[in-house]
Amino acid sequence: MTAVVELIDATKVVNNGFNEEKVILNHVNLTIYERDFITILGGNGAGKSTLFNTIAGTLPLSSGQVRILGENVTHWPAEKRAKYLARVFQDPKMGTAPRMTVGENLLIAKYRGEKRGLISRKLASHSELFLDLLAKTGNGLEKHLETPTGLLSGGQRQALSLLMTTLKQPELLLLDEHTAALDPKTSQSLMALTDQFVKEEKLTALMITHRMEDALQYGNRLIVMKDGQIVKDLNTAQKATMSLADYYQFFE
Repeated sequence: MTAVVELIDATKVVNNGFNEEKVILNHVNLTIYERDFITILGGNGAGKSTLFNTIAGTLPLSSGQVRILGENVTHWPAEKRAKYLARVFQDPKMGTAPRMTVGENLLIAKYRGEKRGLISRKLASHSELFLDLLAKTGNGLEKHLETPTGLLSGGQRQALSLLMTTLKQPELLLLDEHTAALDPKTSQSLMALTDQFVKEEKLTALMITHRMEDALQYGNRLIVMKDGQIVKDLNTAQKATMSLADYYQFFE
C-alpha cells in the first residue's frame, strides 16, 4: 500500500504562558495509506486539531517529521503543501469567498495549485460540469450557480466547500469537524455526501468528528486520541466489536 502521509515521532511543545512548557502532540507516529478514510475521536485537548495543523503546515512541529508521498515536507509552508492537501473547516464561512458566486468559487477550486494569470472567467465553458456537480448535493445548489456564496445557507455553503476541495482530487482530504456547525438533519446529509464523494473519487481522507456515531459508521479506520497521543488505531473489523460505551471510556 502507498503511504500518502506519514507522521514520524511528531511532537509539538508550546509555552502555556507561565514559562512552563506543555506537550500537545506527544511523539505521534501515524501512516495514512492510499484510500484510507480515517475518523478521529478525542476529548478537548486530546491533540486532534494539532495533528491536523501539523499535517497542513499551519503549525510547525517542535520535533519529528511530516512526509507526503515519501518526501520530507516538515519545513514546507502551508502554501506549498496545499498542492497535495485540501481542507474543509468547521465554520462554513471559511471555505468559500462570500462575494463571489457559486460558479466563481468552483472555478477557483478547479485551478487550485495551477498558475493563473489575469484571464476572463470562462464560466460558460464549465457551467455544465458545475451544474452536474452541484446537483449531486441534493440541496438545490444547482439553482444557485450565479448566487453569491454569502447568501447560501450554512449547509449549502459547507456542501460547496466539500465540492471545491474534492474537485482536484487532493492526495489527502482533511475534514475538520465539517458537520459540527450544522443542524442534525443537515449534518447527516453532508456526511452521506462526504462518504459518497470519498468512495466515488477514491479519495484518501482524515476526519475529525465530535459525533461518535459517525466515527463508527464511516471510514475504514478509527483513531482515538488522548493527551496528545494516539491510544487506539482500529480497523473496520475491530470497530465492529466495540460499543458506544467502550468508546466513552476514553473521554472520562
